[in-house]
Amino acid sequence: MEQLGVSKSFENGTEKIHMIDDLDDKDSSIRCEQPGVPAGEDVWEDCGCILWDLAANRTHAELMVKNLVLEVLLQHLMVSESARIREICLGIIGNLACHVIPMEHIVSTNRLIEIIVDQLFTDDTQCLCEACRLLTSGLQGAQCSTWVEVLQSEQLLGRIIWVAGNTLNPQLLEKSVGLFLAILESQKEVSDVLLPSLMTLGLTNLLVSLLASEMTKLSGERIPERYSVLDVILRAIEVLSTVDCLSQEICCNKELFQLVCDLVKLPDKAEVFNSCTTAAVLIANILSDVPDFASDISHDLTFLQGLLDIFPLVSDDMEAQNALWSVTARLLVRVKENEMDLSYLYQYVLVLASKVDLIEDILLDQKLDNQNEDSKGSTVSDIKSSSRSITLQRIISILNKWTASKECHELDEVMEEHSTVDVNVGRLLDCCCKHIE
Repeated sequence: MEQLGVSKSFENGTEKIHMIDDLDDKDSSIRCEQPGVPAGEDVWEDCGCILWDLAANRTHAELMVKNLVLEVLLQHLMVSESARIREICLGIIGNLACHVIPMEHIVSTNRLIEIIVDQLFTDDTQCLCEACRLLTSGLQGAQCSTWVEVLQSEQLLGRIIWVAGNTLNPQLLEKSVGLFLAILESQKEVSDVLLPSLMTLGLTNLLVSLLASEMTKLSGERIPERYSVLDVILRAIEVLSTVDCLSQEICCNKELFQLVCDLVKLPDKAEVFNSCTTAAVLIANILSDVPDFASDISHDLTFLQGLLDIFPLVSDDMEAQNALWSVTARLLVRVKENEMDLSYLYQYVLVLASKVDLIEDILLDQKLDNQNEDSKGSTVSDIKSSSRSITLQRIISILNKWTASKECHELDEVMEEHSTVDVNVGRLLDCCCKHIE
């Protein structure tokens, strides 16, 4: 569960959702006074921020709930008109919710969860961020059934979808989509209740639309604070693509398929390698359900190059490695080298030969990994080995066809300028033959 200190709460603290950013911050003093403790909002804010940080510590958090801090925070959430005070209250409760005993107190405090959920209808960006973070923690914990019961209203779920689709604030977008991801990844009792309504309300279209928007931004100026937004959107789509009876809606979406393929084709992946990894897994899932989509990318050399470039980024991720081999195999089996003219075949060979160092490193590293996996009888290893063998067989066939064809034809000047390719072709053939199973 995510714990946040106060410092993060100050970032863009006055931002509003763009469709409602003309609202005034009406409150300049505290609206709820505890018995005998009148205070100005600035004093309340200072004290509240201290509690926000303290709540991240389990011992302090348990002491706070024993001393009725939740009852105090509930009263402020119910009557305070100050967005900043409500944000701090939600932030404190959000950190308390990261601990088992305080979470039990949160769930048992009369009306607290209902009041927290009501904060979804606020127009303040930071309050919405903290409300989404808190709800995410609730759905991921042992007390998730209580949170589901309050959240199952289509009005509430529709509000979250509206917020995600209309905010310009990257932090709020990440938190709201993160809430969808929590629903998808939570226990079955959570997803079974909430997911059907979310799908009816257009969750798939929302996620694809958000991905398209992030891809447009990514193709322009790179903005680091948006990388995590892209990642959480892709993770939500990837999980949705594995849900029985819902996967077809994701996997048959051609716009989505094009978007994730475009992500793989990005020339510089280091900054967004997590997203590229998720994209590769998602493409593998899509092609498992809709194998014909592989024909659309089988002649896309930029995609093939981008796919190979992801391998070094996932050296420690077996699922991603398996997905990459699966996609590469599905792509290369559709390459008809015997039907290509020499010039086009050469372009394929050029891409493969240019990656000889990378492919050698991949196969060497994975040979060592597979020795460890085989000793454990890994089923995943068997699947990966099958896809890898198909890929290597296809590379060998393509290279052999090139070697035989160029000996039978007079090469034009352009090809002769790349004589070093032959050296790399020989190395790649030897490498593939040595590692094929």
